[in-house]
Amino acid sequence: MTQDQLLSILEAFGEAWNRHDIDALMSFMHEDCVFEGVAGPQVCGARHEGPVAVRKAFESAWQTIPDAAWRDARCWVSGDRGVMESTFTGTAADGSRIEANMVDLLVFKDGKILVKNAFRKQRPNLPAQA
Repeated sequence: MTQDQLLSILEAFGEAWNRHDIDALMSFMHEDCVFEGVAGPQVCGARHEGPVAVRKAFESAWQTIPDAAWRDARCWVSGDRGVMESTFTGTAADGSRIEANMVDLLVFKDGKILVKNAFRKQRPNLPAQA
């Protein structure tokens, strides 16, 4: 695939996150997909392997933070790698607000996303809005 085609995939993937569209998200993932989350017990955070585990991990983002959004995305591709920078926003269960810059590092294989490795700034949550 060309760099422009991979960039279009990456941009559409980001749009699917904001729509909370799990079927669209998984359509972009390779059959051997891996998702490394921003937090977890391993050096890589939490590692989810295979479509079933990745789907469950992706869905948990909206279950934990129902209004989760990835704002002002900036994407680029070089070779089989992609980067998506954004600002993550949402409301935690206690009503506090999350707003932090983040980046996803992606690896493509066969025109699909093989690895999504997420990083987010650790910032105290903001007070709940009145």
